Amino acid sequence: MTQFICGVDVSSETLDVCIGRDGPVERFPRTAKGSEALVAFCKDHGATLMVLEATGGYERLPFTLAWQAGLPAAVVNPRSVRRFAEAMGLLEKTDAIDAGVIAWYAEVKRIVAQRPASEIQLRLQALVTRLRQLTSLRTIQTNQRRLVDDPEVVASFDDVMLLLNRQIRSFERNIAELIDSDPLWAKLDAEFRTVKGVADRTVARLMAELPEIGTISGKAASKLVGVAPLANDSGKRQGKRSVRGGRANLRSILFLVADIARKYDPDLAAFHKRLVDKGLAKKAIRIALARKLLVRLNAKARDVRSMLACPA
Repeated sequence: MTQFICGVDVSSETLDVCIGRDGPVERFPRTAKGSEALVAFCKDHGATLMVLEATGGYERLPFTLAWQAGLPAAVVNPRSVRRFAEAMGLLEKTDAIDAGVIAWYAEVKRIVAQRPASEIQLRLQALVTRLRQLTSLRTIQTNQRRLVDDPEVVASFDDVMLLLNRQIRSFERNIAELIDSDPLWAKLDAEFRTVKGVADRTVARLMAELPEIGTISGKAASKLVGVAPLANDSGKRQGKRSVRGGRANLRSILFLVADIARKYDPDLAAFHKRLVDKGLAKKAIRIALARKLLVRLNAKARDVRSMLACPA
């Protein structure tokens, strides 16, 4: 079945849309009313799928309103779209052209609709993101405080640290309550914690930043996070496998947790020793350990989902 796709180039203030590769174009303000008009424009021209570029959050409003209005929508990586345009020899760049390229890219790649996250998922993502920001800010303030001796400046740092610690505890408490309120998350929380070294923050980050966990293969999860080595071979040449892309925030915490877990888990410890004995670089070992831990957690999540779907 042929899909009629409307490509949408999103900016902070405007939404540029093109029906198909080179069909009708229009511009709308990036407001609730403008997004509703955009959806109506797409529907009036027979579009069955809206595809938007990810733009750091500016795409959320039109994406959500499209689904609410009954028009399936999807979000794509802007870098992939730009490389597609260059590969096709299209070097010109305007908002209208970009919208057409997005529709063209979606057609060639056979992009499918992505349902929006639930309200509870969005809330968890927001809480986890803010907790990560506050923790990072506390680290920065702690490091800066070590460099000063002036009593007034030190007192200022102490006031800020008190506020940060209070807010961090509050967010940790709210995240824990949110996880406990959802039957699936509560089960996943208990199962993930059977791996020594996996604690509350790791669980929250997994659920917030990898909601697909347990619904996809371990290999697919590794690619999403960016810990899967990618082939680089040509003819008789076997190039060096490397990792690229993925969800950097989640990957960073997996590095830390995997290094802790291998000190207590015999299987991870033996795996780590084999890699060391092979003479692998420290970075390669970190990636391999994180991937092994992620694959194990993904398998645990799959078992939990199966158990809840088919209760005894």
